[in-house]
Amino acid sequence: MKLEVSSEGNRLDSYIASNSDLSRSRVSKLISDNKVLVNGKEKNASYKVKIGDIIEVSVDEDINLDDLQPTNIPLDIVYEDEYLLIINKQSGLVVHPAPGHVTDTLVNALLYHSKVSKDGTFRPGIVHRLDKDTSGLMVVAKDAKTMELLSEMIKNKKIERHYLAIVDGVILHETGTIDAPIGRDENNRQKMAVTAHNSKEAITNFRVLKRFKNNTLIECILETGRTHQIRVHLNYIKHPVSNDPLYGNHKNTTEFGQMLHSKSIRFIHPITGKELYFEQEPPKEFLNYLKSLDNEEKTFD
Repeated sequence: MKLEVSSEGNRLDSYIASNSDLSRSRVSKLISDNKVLVNGKEKNASYKVKIGDIIEVSVDEDINLDDLQPTNIPLDIVYEDEYLLIINKQSGLVVHPAPGHVTDTLVNALLYHSKVSKDGTFRPGIVHRLDKDTSGLMVVAKDAKTMELLSEMIKNKKIERHYLAIVDGVILHETGTIDAPIGRDENNRQKMAVTAHNSKEAITNFRVLKRFKNNTLIECILETGRTHQIRVHLNYIKHPVSNDPLYGNHKNTTEFGQMLHSKSIRFIHPITGKELYFEQEPPKEFLNYLKSLDNEEKTFD
């Protein structure tokens, strides 16, 4: 979809929503997924449009939630109220429908769980996605207001998310910060990469929890939420997530996928003001892999 701006002063997300059939929350997600260009360059949702700007929005074959079928997929719900849910997502579950994959996703499961009314007022709001093979905690909004508030909290770094990752190689530093912009890989559109071209700020903090002969267990804390951020950043410092089929050592991967788990989440409920904190143990495959490394534990002076 292409738009030519005819009036200036509006935010980018607001202008697109007002001049298309897309909701503002959907537009915000498209912007964060690097699917919106202004004059050929990526801009933040708060960018003030100017007369003559050419906006390109990649929504080809976009999925209409009205056409999705509720599916009875068991969900591990660790918290739920009338505004939001916090889910412990299993590895292997796709979060959001996409062209060619419109069934058996987390959204299909949410539609079944919430018994969608015929007027279609409920829309499961995916505030932040987890990759298909990443397990663990994620928050889902139940209404547009909560979705918008949670999205702003993510943007303003008010939702604290900690991840566990097993990586290839031994990291000698106790802690580290990877501050490197991420954008679409120009050579492979299925991948993201650290790049200066059409990229956005991305910051990942980590600390070492345990070292092994050829691997390291680390905890990652996100300051930003770019697509594949942890996987891209760890690959960038030459310590890819173990078993990662896209960014790691392809010769050693199994069907389970990357050893990456969303361990904990903490934030202030945007409606009730209550602090929410939940922590979740990794799946058995992650723990078994970790156990297999124990015999190779290596200490450092």
